[in-house]
Amino acid sequence: MGRKVTLATCTLNQWALDFDGNFKRILESIAIAKSKGAKYRLGPELEVCGYGCADHFYESDILLHSFQVLKELLESPVTQNIICDVGMPVMHRNVRYNCRVIFLNKKILLIRPKLSLANYGNNREFRWFSPWNKSRLLCRCVEEYFLPRMIQDVTGQETVPFGDGVLSTKDTCIGSEICAELWNPRSPHVDMGLDGVEIFTNSSASYHELRKANQRVNLIKSATSKCGGIYLFANQRGCDGDRLYYDGCAMIAVNGDIVARGLQFSLEDVEVITATLDLEDVRSYRGERCQPHVEFQYQPCHRVKVDFSLSDFQDAYFPSYEPLEWQFHSVEEEISLGPACWLWDYLRRSGQAGFLLPLSGGVDSSSVACIVYSMCHQICQAVSNGSIQVLQDVRQVLGDLAYTPEDPRELCGRMLTTCYMSSENSSEDTYKRAKELAAQTGSSHINLNIDLAVKAILGIFTVVTGKFPQFRVNGGSIRENLALQNLQARTRMILAYLFAQLSLWAKGKPGGLLVLGSANVDESLTGYYTKYDCSSADINPIGGISKTDLKRFLQYCVDSFKITALCSIMAAPPTAELEPLRDGHISQTDESDMGMTYAELSVIGRLRKISKCGPYSMFCKLIDMWKENYSLSQIATKVKNFFRMYSANRHKMTTLTPGYHAENYSPDDNRFDLRPFLYNTLWPRQFRCIDDKVSQIEATNKEQ
Repeated sequence: MGRKVTLATCTLNQWALDFDGNFKRILESIAIAKSKGAKYRLGPELEVCGYGCADHFYESDILLHSFQVLKELLESPVTQNIICDVGMPVMHRNVRYNCRVIFLNKKILLIRPKLSLANYGNNREFRWFSPWNKSRLLCRCVEEYFLPRMIQDVTGQETVPFGDGVLSTKDTCIGSEICAELWNPRSPHVDMGLDGVEIFTNSSASYHELRKANQRVNLIKSATSKCGGIYLFANQRGCDGDRLYYDGCAMIAVNGDIVARGLQFSLEDVEVITATLDLEDVRSYRGERCQPHVEFQYQPCHRVKVDFSLSDFQDAYFPSYEPLEWQFHSVEEEISLGPACWLWDYLRRSGQAGFLLPLSGGVDSSSVACIVYSMCHQICQAVSNGSIQVLQDVRQVLGDLAYTPEDPRELCGRMLTTCYMSSENSSEDTYKRAKELAAQTGSSHINLNIDLAVKAILGIFTVVTGKFPQFRVNGGSIRENLALQNLQARTRMILAYLFAQLSLWAKGKPGGLLVLGSANVDESLTGYYTKYDCSSADINPIGGISKTDLKRFLQYCVDSFKITALCSIMAAPPTAELEPLRDGHISQTDESDMGMTYAELSVIGRLRKISKCGPYSMFCKLIDMWKENYSLSQIATKVKNFFRMYSANRHKMTTLTPGYHAENYSPDDNRFDLRPFLYNTLWPRQFRCIDDKVSQIEATNKEQ
């Protein structure tokens, strides 16, 4: 009986619809796996076409091109003498499935469709795929699949097994899970393990959220500690073409211990993780802990026999393993790494030459500048470590085939243009803070004044209407005051795009710049920003990050990157600086305008989205959470104020700049938070219930 097996799992930076690029990266990963002695290679979910194809999955072209890639993989000499497990969509009996196609030596062994689809958060798999739900008990879990003729010509097979089966090699048994099945209350690995499957594989497209990585690790450790076995986890990496960043973390576990792991964040497109393990470790573990035929009822697996051995019977030694202690990134590190990698993917695939950022001197835009600096730091580090791929990419972006980045600050000067757009309402403090930050990060910095443009537009309005609006402090109405604020903000957006398109042209350089937005998740939640202002941009790396976490990130940048200019930025009160100054100082702050602090807003956002609270339920929960700080009427006022702002400004979410998804209370209407954008902002019944509750509790308290 064979014992020693070498297995490979990988992380690939795939791109939706990039069939040629995806094929190249798959083939490279197989070659690396073979060079490390692996006999089995596992890849990420839907790696052939890319996970984020969305409604393109409806197109027959996707199926055609996926099979074309599969044909090239089958024919390649690189894929011989190793079991290859790749992900792609397959249509069976006119139903579309998310599948694993497992092949060996130009023969397809099994097509295994996904059993449990992800249909929450950013996932909409039921929109494009059907789950495979044929019962094992009725012996209908595996059917015949008729291969396309282009595949028949290569394999010589007319049909292959399609369904919920496992591979039975000469020395072991291998069973598949696909992404969400690991999170399922009754994961397939339970029955597979009880039926003697020794190696579990999970091909995933699991995206990054702050504080999420430990969930995967704990689930995999738990799966193998319960029933023993070897578990391979593969994942995508990078921006697949959307707001999501897939964050790698490929790993191999044995009997509850992680024994090999990949990076969570990296600029490399291909990463292969291997481990050489002893199957007898699994058998000994199970021999003590699992007696399925005595203690459990389980559903037996359909076995597909494979005339192939993962082990070498001539092995002179039997390997042992050392458990790894997984070191998780802090939230600050995740913000520094995840959005930066996402920005790099977007930049190198967009064909643009860098970024332009309206830099106000506040926490939000400063955070974006620091994320770009972190991106430059990672690029320099990767090049220093010998990455040919990253070096080629940065040379292509900058249009300089002789350039080698060494200093993050110098690279940031080539990559990032920052622009401080002052008005008569801007303070000297914010001007100095923006200028100092630009100097310390190395960005190419522009100072300009927007007053002439604002006055020119107001002049057009005055000529047409005969009216000249005034700020509130000068006797104007609320409508006039708001319109004048919005005019400044929108003027900045127009200038940002003008400079993004032509600033490199003015310097005699080729290319354009991507405009970066800087609205955090809390501002988006309340709509506390101007529609189509300078937060309207091409992409927004902090669109899913809270103000609280951003401040922690800036402190991290002070400590790690020595960007001391951030100290004064963190100490300053958040302000839009759109109303006239008083004695040269700001008269407007974000938190006073919103009627709540950013910390309170984060709590409210989580109750709204994660806990699924309407106004009344939110009020009832906040009574207990905030009872030490606020009276009942104060809590009621804050809840009502939030829902009025939220509902009145919800329409802004429909035009939200595509932002990096990092928080699961994000209000992103485009993909994540599917709610109306036209509300009755009075919330009459809901607010009446809150008022009744206040009266009821106050009356009870008086009686006591």
